[in-house]
Amino acid sequence: MARYYLGFDAGGSKCRARLIDSDGQQIGHGEGGPANTWLGLDAVHERLLEVGGMALRMAGLDESAASEIAMGAGVAGLSRPGMRKAFAELSFPYASCAFDSDGMIANLGAHSGADGAILVIGTGSIAHVLHEGKSFSIGGYGFPISDEGSGAALGLSAMRHALRALDGRTKPTPLSSAVTARFGHEVTRAIAWMDDATPTDYAALAPLVMDFAEADDEIARSIVEDAVLHIERFIETIFQRGAQRCSLAGGLSQRMRPWLRERTVARLVPPKGDPLDGALYLAGYRGNAP
Repeated sequence: MARYYLGFDAGGSKCRARLIDSDGQQIGHGEGGPANTWLGLDAVHERLLEVGGMALRMAGLDESAASEIAMGAGVAGLSRPGMRKAFAELSFPYASCAFDSDGMIANLGAHSGADGAILVIGTGSIAHVLHEGKSFSIGGYGFPISDEGSGAALGLSAMRHALRALDGRTKPTPLSSAVTARFGHEVTRAIAWMDDATPTDYAALAPLVMDFAEADDEIARSIVEDAVLHIERFIETIFQRGAQRCSLAGGLSQRMRPWLRERTVARLVPPKGDPLDGALYLAGYRGNAP
């Protein structure tokens, strides 16, 4: 049995770590920038070491304590070809390491390792289902081809509508003006930004879209309503695939919830824990398991 457990939620917007002792008491935590595999293997490896080091230092542990730590990490984009094998070959100082997707740890945390499903709506989107010994994901194939209903998808739609308003194809709204103002209302500056923009960059526009949608901006409402259709379809598919219960997770989930139909919300259950609880379960901690 490990003396300590370290869990990582390595997402598209940020990477978080939680360190607990064998009694389940949190003794350290850390947080850093994004750790999606889209950034590259070396960048994610460095981020995990950086954020894990923060947690150890907060707990007052030195590097030698790493040999007594069981680590579990849920990494956004781990389902990309070759990523699981590549992560298994990375060097970490811990006694043991377990890697899975961000959807898996969100599911494990939501249902304390029991059967169930989770729909993560954050920078990206992915559903994960555990049912009768089977584990599988729905969606989550990567931005921009997938990640429907996510923060990145909202930001991408906002940019599209804003540029159309700027060149006269549609009428400006407060949302489109707020977006183009970030680029001095110049198309060339917006395009230059898009050349290097990451899913995290697009997702940074999502709170703006939600704010204007809640203020009844016509374009913002249409963007959110389209996202809701995808989220509703996600949830329908989750239950069609056999799940008996489903929870929502991710930074955008609570802002989206009021836009869902009442009958959809009635089918959801509150999560028992968060993705970091799931990462700790992945690492081997069973203190909260049924």
